Amino acid sequence: MRDDNKKIGFDNEKYLREQTASILERVNRFNHRLYLEFGGKILYDYHAARVLPGFDPNVKMRLLQQLKDKTDVILCIHAGDIERKKIRADFGITYDVDILKTIDDFREWDIDICAVVITRFQNQPPAIAFKNKLEMRGIKVYLHYPTKGYPTDIDLIVSDNGYGANEYIETSKPIVAVTGPGPGSGKLATCLGNLYHEHKRGVKAGYAKFETFPIWDLPVDHKVNIAYEAATVDLNDKVMIDEHHLRAYNKKVVNYNRDIEAFHLLKRIIEKITGGESMYQSPTDMGVNRAGAGITDDRIVSEAAHQEIIRRYFRCAVEYAKGMVDKITFERIKSIMEKVEAKPEDRKVVEPARAAAKCAEAEEKGNAGVYCGASIELPDGTIITGKNSPLMHASSALILNATKHLAGLPHSMYLLPQSIIDSVTHLKKSILNRKMTSLDVDETLIVLSISALSNPAGQMALEKLKYLQDCEVHLTHIPTPGDEAGWRKLKVNLTCEPQYPGKSLFFSD
Repeated sequence: MRDDNKKIGFDNEKYLREQTASILERVNRFNHRLYLEFGGKILYDYHAARVLPGFDPNVKMRLLQQLKDKTDVILCIHAGDIERKKIRADFGITYDVDILKTIDDFREWDIDICAVVITRFQNQPPAIAFKNKLEMRGIKVYLHYPTKGYPTDIDLIVSDNGYGANEYIETSKPIVAVTGPGPGSGKLATCLGNLYHEHKRGVKAGYAKFETFPIWDLPVDHKVNIAYEAATVDLNDKVMIDEHHLRAYNKKVVNYNRDIEAFHLLKRIIEKITGGESMYQSPTDMGVNRAGAGITDDRIVSEAAHQEIIRRYFRCAVEYAKGMVDKITFERIKSIMEKVEAKPEDRKVVEPARAAAKCAEAEEKGNAGVYCGASIELPDGTIITGKNSPLMHASSALILNATKHLAGLPHSMYLLPQSIIDSVTHLKKSILNRKMTSLDVDETLIVLSISALSNPAGQMALEKLKYLQDCEVHLTHIPTPGDEAGWRKLKVNLTCEPQYPGKSLFFSD
C-alpha cells in the first residue's frame, strides 16, 4: 500500500497562492499587457516534484487555469530541434511530438493555444512539414527567422529589419504566457519581438520571466540549486550570486550564469524597445518565482535534491556510454557529485540491484552470459529485487516480485501461465527471428493482464501495479527499448548503470 506518511517538505497550496499573487502584481505594473516567459516545464514538472516533495508537477497549469480568462498561450519550438529530432527524455518523444501532446494536454485543462511559433526558421524541410501538419489541424502557425544583428547590434536588433521583420503574433488578453518544450526554443526572442510590435502600436506591454529553478532566495550551494546544475549539466549552467542585484539593492540572491551574463544586453534591448529606462536592475528583478516560499522543511528538500543529483549522475553516465554527451559533460556531473559528497551507493536501490546480478551469476555457476539485476523501493520502504533468466528480463522479474509482495502472494507463486510465455517465445524466436526471447517489461505487462482474466492471483498483482508509481528503481544495465517503455508507463524514477546487457553493438531487443 502507498505510504500515507511520505515525507513532505513543500506546501503546494501556499506556493500556488503566492505565485498567483506575484504574477498578478507584475501584470498590474503594466497597464496593458505582460509577456510572461515560462522557463522549465508547465506540465509534468517531475524534476520539481522530486526535489521539492509535495510539489504538484502540474501546479503551474493549475495557476494558468485560474488565470485563463486573462491569459493567451504561445508555444515556441526551434526549427533546428525539429530537424535534429531532439528528444524529451522524460517521455521519450521528439520536441515536435511534444508540441502536439502539449496542445492536447492544454485542451484537457480547457485552455486553448493561441499560436505555435517555429523559431529561427531557415527553410528546413522537417519544419515546413510540421507547420503544414499543424495548419491542417487548425492550429495557427508563425514562422520567425533568426534576428539580424543579434546579439551585438542593438540598433539593428530593435528595428523593422530585426524584431520587426518577424510577423506580429495576434493576442487579445493581458497576460501572454510563452513556453516551449526545452531550452533554446526561442521563447525570449518571441516575447521581445512581440514587445517591439506592441510598442510600435502604442501598447505599453512589459516582460517578465517565470522559472522555478534556480530558486533565487536559496543559497548558491543549497542542494536544490545544485540539483538544477545537475539537471542542466549539458548546458553547463552555473548558479551564481546575482551581482547586478547585489549592486542595486545590497542583497544577495542567486541566478544562473546565462541570465546574469545576458542581462546588460537584455536591459538595453528592453530600453530601446520601450524608449525609456527599464524598471529592472537585475535578472532576478525580471523573475516572478515564489517557489522558495513553499518550502516547509529544508532538511527534507535537501535530501530529496541529494537523491536527484545522483539520479542525474546515472542519467549522464548512460548518455555518455551512448555517445549522446561528451566526456567534458560527464566530468562536470562527477564534479557536482563530489561537491555535495554524493556517492552512487547513497541511492538505496543501487546495492540491492548489484547484489541481485551477482546472485544470478552465482546461480548459473559461472556459465557464460550477461547477468542483470534490478531493485525497487516500495512506498513502505521495502526493497524488492529481481534478476534475469532465460524466461524474462530482470526488470520483468522485479515487477512480478514487487506486485506479489504488495498483494501478499507467496514469492514462489507463478503469475504468468507457461502456455502464454511459450506462445510469446515462439512468436519472437520462430516467427519474428528475434535473438532474445525473454520477456521485457512491455511484454510482461501484457501477459500479466491476459493472465488476470482467468487467474485471481494475477488479477491481484495487476491491481497493485499502480502502487509502483513514483517508486525508486535501479537496474545494473541499460534497459532495452521494451523495458524502458514499460517502466515509463509505470511512472517510476528509474536509474541504471552505464552498461549494455550484452556484447552486441546493435541494441534493439
